[in-house]
Amino acid sequence: MLDEVGRMLSSSHTSPTGLPHGAVTVEASRTTAIAAEGLTKRFGDLVAVDHIDLRVKEGEVFGFLGPNGAGKTTTIRMLTTLTPPSGGRACVAGHDVMMDPLNAKRNFAVVPETSNAYDELTVWGNLMFAGELHAMPRSRREAVAEDMLGLLALTEHRQKRGGHLSKGLKRRLVLAMALMSSPRILFLDEPSSGLDVDSTRMLRELVRRLASGGMTVFLTTHNIEEANRVCDRVAIIVRGRIVATGAPEELRMTVDASRSVEVALREDRPSMEGALSALPSVTQVRREGDKWRLFTPSPPEVLDALAGLIHDEGLHPVSINTLGPSLEDVFVALTREDARGGGPA
Repeated sequence: MLDEVGRMLSSSHTSPTGLPHGAVTVEASRTTAIAAEGLTKRFGDLVAVDHIDLRVKEGEVFGFLGPNGAGKTTTIRMLTTLTPPSGGRACVAGHDVMMDPLNAKRNFAVVPETSNAYDELTVWGNLMFAGELHAMPRSRREAVAEDMLGLLALTEHRQKRGGHLSKGLKRRLVLAMALMSSPRILFLDEPSSGLDVDSTRMLRELVRRLASGGMTVFLTTHNIEEANRVCDRVAIIVRGRIVATGAPEELRMTVDASRSVEVALREDRPSMEGALSALPSVTQVRREGDKWRLFTPSPPEVLDALAGLIHDEGLHPVSINTLGPSLEDVFVALTREDARGGGPA
């Protein structure tokens, strides 16, 4: 797969825009691929996207993280010229999406949340049609389509009609269709929604490899683990407003109070939650499967007290771990703060 991704991204052929494919360099990776200033969308009295600012560098995997209904898809629709903004400005690949939409479109591809492959066409037919839309010569689109079949593990399904594919295979096909033109920027809207484990892992691996080849990936998701695994940076959007932006590790450091001690005990006593809650420096106790998670600003103090409790009560620990805050903890904390009217962090 690496060889195929590299060949696709490093090919010296010319795209329909006149730009050489694979022209992204290390120096260019520091330029801005996507920019938005005060981007706003209103639907009547509803403010779906509320004056957001964004900067996405070339070659970056940027995650747009938020709950359903937060404004993620509306933002993508504005950035990809499908929905006109009510206010603000956005540029993609240096082209204003309102003033110069045609040149903006020539630099990106979109994989929507709902697969848009043609059910009556075969996998091969869908790829050929995608190539025709980009005015690719027949020999070129056939060569690229063969690469796409191998890249997305679709070779054995090439003669299947789109309507006969599973959701995971159809998702791969739509991604292959988007990559036919070797876009500089790839927009993925909830890419792993409803996918099986194998397809999700393949998608995550492919995203990282495309980015390593210089492609910019803008990914919307409500899947926190997905954002944590594949994104260089994430922006968290809640009720149309961006409440935090940064690398996953940087965001985790903003909620230091979410440090915790996780313990799994062989015993399952009704009094266990009360005993753990009474330990010094424990601010919250939460049951997570077969484990207890003890939130604390001082894990060492809790570990000492927990050792004493285990000894005094004759308990048998299966495992004990100290945990830093997760991206989920950050998301929950910022969402709660916004709900209380605390505003963006």
